[in-house]
Amino acid sequence: MRIALLVVAALALVAFVTISYVLPQREQAQARSAAQALISGAEAAKQQVAAAAQKSGSLAGSGKGVKIAPRNDPEHGDMKWVVAEDGAIRGWNGINALEVAITPALQAASVSWTCKGYPVSAMPGSCGGR
Repeated sequence: MRIALLVVAALALVAFVTISYVLPQREQAQARSAAQALISGAEAAKQQVAAAAQKSGSLAGSGKGVKIAPRNDPEHGDMKWVVAEDGAIRGWNGINALEVAITPALQAASVSWTCKGYPVSAMPGSCGGR
């Protein structure tokens, strides 16, 4: 009887640890991976915006006509991006509840980028994460 209670208690402890620690860690790792995929999915558009801004000397209109095709990633689900006329890029991933804003700045004919994302805990350091 005592051994059976100890076995049940041990199984309950293992289940508790799995539910309270392992599963959230796994979800966090998946969200981080999806955030990185969302950010890297904007690279081609960033290059197009930068080229247009450097050519014209202004960010105004640098995003005009720049498109990023939506992607259905088998691991992370739907990913979508929108490029504004000023070159700012917004991206989101619904299944992981992620959103990023990638904003250009033009200084001395050089384009630099600022990235901010939500939730911060899922974002890499390069996009405002911890």
